[in-house]
Amino acid sequence: MLGPAVLGLSLWALLHPGTGAPLCLSQQLRMKGDYMLGGLFPLGEAEEAGIRSQTRPSSPVCTRFSSNGLLWALAMKMAVEEINNKSDLLPGLRLGYDLFDTCSEPVVAMKPSLMFLARADSRDIAAYCNYTQYQPRVLAVIGPHSSELALVTGKFFSFFLMPQVSYGASMELLSARETFPSFFRTVPSDRVQLTAAAELLQQFGWNWVAALGSDDEYGRQGLSIFSALAAARGICIAHEGLVPLPRADDLRLGKVQDVLHQVNQSNVQVVLLFASVHAAHALFNYSISSRLSPKVWVASEAWLTSDLVMGLPGMAQVGTVLGFLQRGAQLHEFSQYVKTHLALAADPAFCATLGKREQVLEEDVVGQRCPQCDCITLQNVSAGLNHHQTFSVYAAVYSVAQALHNTLQCNASGCPTQDPVKPWQLLENMYNLTFHAGGLTLRFNSSGNVDMEYDLKLWVWQGSVPKLHNVGRFNGSLWTEHLKIRWHTLDNQKPVSQCSQQCQEGQVRRVKGFHSCCYDCVDCKAGSYRHSPDDLACTFCRQDEWSPERSTRCFRRRYRFLAWGEPAVLLLLLLLSLALGLVLAALGLFIRHRDSPLVQASGGPLACFGLVCLGLVCLSVLLFPGQPSPARCLAQQPLSHLPLTGCLSTLFLQAAEIFVESELPLSWADRLSGCLRGPWAWLVVLLAMLVEAALCTWYLVAFPPEVVTDWRMLPKEALVHCRTRSWVSFGLAHATNATLAFLCFLGTFLVQSQPGRYNRARGLTFAMLAYFITWVSFVPLLANVQVVLRPAVHMGALLLCVLGILAAFHLPRCYLLMQQPGLNTPEFFLGGGPGDAQGRNDGDTGNQGKHE
Repeated sequence: MLGPAVLGLSLWALLHPGTGAPLCLSQQLRMKGDYMLGGLFPLGEAEEAGIRSQTRPSSPVCTRFSSNGLLWALAMKMAVEEINNKSDLLPGLRLGYDLFDTCSEPVVAMKPSLMFLARADSRDIAAYCNYTQYQPRVLAVIGPHSSELALVTGKFFSFFLMPQVSYGASMELLSARETFPSFFRTVPSDRVQLTAAAELLQQFGWNWVAALGSDDEYGRQGLSIFSALAAARGICIAHEGLVPLPRADDLRLGKVQDVLHQVNQSNVQVVLLFASVHAAHALFNYSISSRLSPKVWVASEAWLTSDLVMGLPGMAQVGTVLGFLQRGAQLHEFSQYVKTHLALAADPAFCATLGKREQVLEEDVVGQRCPQCDCITLQNVSAGLNHHQTFSVYAAVYSVAQALHNTLQCNASGCPTQDPVKPWQLLENMYNLTFHAGGLTLRFNSSGNVDMEYDLKLWVWQGSVPKLHNVGRFNGSLWTEHLKIRWHTLDNQKPVSQCSQQCQEGQVRRVKGFHSCCYDCVDCKAGSYRHSPDDLACTFCRQDEWSPERSTRCFRRRYRFLAWGEPAVLLLLLLLSLALGLVLAALGLFIRHRDSPLVQASGGPLACFGLVCLGLVCLSVLLFPGQPSPARCLAQQPLSHLPLTGCLSTLFLQAAEIFVESELPLSWADRLSGCLRGPWAWLVVLLAMLVEAALCTWYLVAFPPEVVTDWRMLPKEALVHCRTRSWVSFGLAHATNATLAFLCFLGTFLVQSQPGRYNRARGLTFAMLAYFITWVSFVPLLANVQVVLRPAVHMGALLLCVLGILAAFHLPRCYLLMQQPGLNTPEFFLGGGPGDAQGRNDGDTGNQGKHE
């Protein structure tokens, strides 16, 4: 109990509200305890221009003060202090709290959220694979207030399975347990509120209404739910639109003007506005300045009690405002609690002791928590003392305390379980939790919501700010006191809202329900247009035409293909220049040193022929860019695969020769080595190319690729490309090359080099690995990339294949020719003759001794 001195301070604060002495409320937003709770409250609001024009990840300055946010924070303090003073809920334990300002902005709310998840007694979030034993600074989080912030923090805290109990976020999406497994709230979901709104419209006979929502997840989902509820009750929605969130540009203002203009044009007298505070403020601000006709506004809970909206000059001109607020329980002691704490915050002696007791406020990380809180009076916050969501904050704290009570298995004598509680352990006891708060028994259902009654509120103007009068209630069914409602009409008669609307350009009428006069104006989608104002359906454009949304005519399509000037093609042409330059350089070097042992060991003329084939592969890439033609489509595959077959066949001969010399008996090696050189080798190359030519001919005759024009792939263009008619035959065209590469790899990857001799097998092995990696990667990439980019993928595969063979096989030999000519000897590259076993052995021994 507080003594007479404190009550005297309270009386002094009430009698001297304008002294201007700074308070120390901002220092009372943190209190240590055995278990810490985090709190997210809209203590201030950031300037709109500062938030939207950010170019660096810095914290915005919250300049505007929110009295409701401070009162909600004090409600949490009161609940924690009550629980700590009780002996039945958490006996022997103390709850602490750490409260932060969200500024009603996600970018601001994330910093305290990160602080909450930091390790205990630290400012860092540890990176673990398993967070089962992780102990963050707080056990649970109370807040935030808005659905927009809860969508951000809900997923963040759910990753760590930290319980989060919001006192105001009502969006239906937050009930999804798969997405938000640790989210709870002490307010019903929007579906309950929208069900009550639909019954209100039905009860007053308003079957022709407009439905507006803020252009965010909260508004969009609310409109979606209301549309289904209205259709089930035979309510026609004359206009359904989104109110953009305020921005500092004329484009956003123009969209607000368009929304209001369409609402007025539809001639409805009733508007459901399911919007966030800032969107509603922007809408009404323009509505008042433009002096638009007054209407009946059915408000969502988000803006019905907002000081920002209620305090707009001229707000009384908008018409009649009705809305639903959750009932909850009356916290009669809260008013005295606020007065007492304001008095304490004005006492310098108390503030001095508070500053000594709380040394670390971490203001260097989060900034001063609420500087505006230290410059207020009781008059600033008196209007919100009985705010309906004060009880929601109070109940949220009690829900966490009850879950902690169950987790620790507390009883009247104490809490037997002394082990530190992790957030996920507390979460297990939050599901389907029943708890008591303010004399009410509440229960979280399977979606983390509570069931509470709603009061139907009416704005009654008795000054510059309206008062909320209770004119009904909703507890599954609606009961309304019609005689208490004062309408904005001159004779105080209930407005009548009937069906009528004029569609705009590019829109056609869509009949709703059973009444032809009740229809929506539907935008013609892309690819269709409105032919005449009386059309009931949009007319589709021809296949060689396109149209944007809400169009009254069609436009000719232009042809789209892989053009020479596209960035991807230019990059590939640079890669082509590199590959072709390396091929020509290697070919020139091999021709110059054609009689050297290195070139002879590489195949001699066959090596030069293989390089020529690689050059032809590079040149075949030029067939893919540009507008496709029948000749190009037919020539692309043969002219790229045949030269590649010639190159791979020369490498196959090298692999076969290495295998014969290393793995077969000497008698066999002598015979086969002769067949792998000279005219017989050229016969093998010719045979491989003939097989590949036959497969390509069959591919071109049986399933010839054709030039097609696709009118559906792109919204505004006609895609022209070479269509492959059979992917099986396309794969068979690669069969010869794949077989040669596989045999080459099979014959070399297990061969061991003899000591003192050049390892010819290694280069071939890596060259074939490069081939397989390139073409194996080519298949899924070709299947998933856009059709217009498939020629570029084919070009890249060919060039990477050429560069892989060059880098693994030819370029190392060029390096030896230029940088280490001393190794260019018959002993190092050729060794002894195949028919001279003794000479080979002696040569090997001599070479080994030479290099040891």
